[in-house]
Amino acid sequence: METWQVVLLGLIEGLTEYLPVSSTAHLLLTEELMGVTSAGRTFEVLIQLGAILALLTVYAGKLWHIALDFPTSATTRRFVFAVLVAFLPAVFIGVLAHRIIKEVLFESPLIMCTALVIGGIILLAVDRIKYKPRFTNVMDIPWTTALIIGFAQCLAMIPGVSRSGSTIVSAVLLGADKRTAAEFSFFLAMPTMTGAFAYDLYKNWSILTPDDVSHIVLGFIAAFVTGVIVVRHMLDFISRRGLSFFGWWRLLVGGIGLGVIAVLH
Repeated sequence: METWQVVLLGLIEGLTEYLPVSSTAHLLLTEELMGVTSAGRTFEVLIQLGAILALLTVYAGKLWHIALDFPTSATTRRFVFAVLVAFLPAVFIGVLAHRIIKEVLFESPLIMCTALVIGGIILLAVDRIKYKPRFTNVMDIPWTTALIIGFAQCLAMIPGVSRSGSTIVSAVLLGADKRTAAEFSFFLAMPTMTGAFAYDLYKNWSILTPDDVSHIVLGFIAAFVTGVIVVRHMLDFISRRGLSFFGWWRLLVGGIGLGVIAVLH
């Protein structure tokens, strides 16, 4: 890949990772358009480190307070337990399905575009639901609800579904307001994305070349910069505007993609 292509992909990763639009689909479809790819599809996973660090940077204060309160606050301990419980399904399913995800699902633009369209319709429908939320504070989400959100997150192993989209939608349907749902998605992203990064690095480090490493570092930096911007503003945006914007965006990108596929094939 050329330097500009690496930077572009890193910017896309940071911009889309925490939005309910599927960063993986955006990355893979952009690569398809540019005619580039990475060894073992590792670049696309490892540049997530930039987005992870962006989230940790913005949430450093909250994480510090959680760490301080953990020994003395039952509410804090329940919340940490809930996040870990929600993370567990991704551990087992991700390890078992890793090969299928990378070798089959990552190679199908049709699956990605179809998932984008279906997810867009779901976001538009969920955004129109009128309900009285049961959870307006992320610390109040019980572990049973968190576990269901964790299973919903696993749907995002299909590129185009969106990790943040599946967790936000499931949390809203289970009674969280949109801001709380998005914030729980942030906290769940921390172990999930870190685990995906570590496992993919473990599986593929032997095939990485010096050029691959330099590309990953550059993509990581670009993803970090745009990731910080998104994390700082996403909760307020969703609180004010809801999910419809992302639903329409998914329909646009997925619809264009399906049209191109139909013409070319």
